[in-house]
Amino acid sequence: MPEQPADKKSAFKKLGARHKARRRAVDLLFEAEARDIDAAELLDERVDLATKDQSVAPVHAYTRTLVEGVADDLDRVDGTIESYLQDWTLSRLPAVDRAILRIAVWELFHANDVPPVVAVDEAVELAKELSTDDSPSFVNGVLGQVVLVAPQVRAAAAATRAPRQEPEA
Repeated sequence: MPEQPADKKSAFKKLGARHKARRRAVDLLFEAEARDIDAAELLDERVDLATKDQSVAPVHAYTRTLVEGVADDLDRVDGTIESYLQDWTLSRLPAVDRAILRIAVWELFHANDVPPVVAVDEAVELAKELSTDDSPSFVNGVLGQVVLVAPQVRAAAAATRAPRQEPEA
């Protein structure tokens, strides 16, 4: 009889709701790019389909947050990724790696409830599940550089959102 590990968690990683939401967001971003359609429009189609067809899984709220967030901030997200690619261009990356990096960069810049280490770890895990053998280390390397600038990007975003105080006369 095969030996069972004392700690089952060490043998089997439990996939949480957010991990599944990220994976579905990767799938939607990948499909939108392959079909050359707007990711937010594809998301709306899937949400609508899930309400009409019980065999289609509903779209998790965090999947919606990720896809809409990436779609709204795509130019800055892509510009950031491209600035950390060495001897590569964004268009040369596998499409699944682009989708994974887009989600992780968006989370690093905007998801205040997601610690940076979690955003990076989740992206690396998705790369292990969905992409090439070289992708996890590549994704980790790019995001390792983005993590360094993420606090400044978050601070700048918070400063522009904060209401301005009028000086008292």
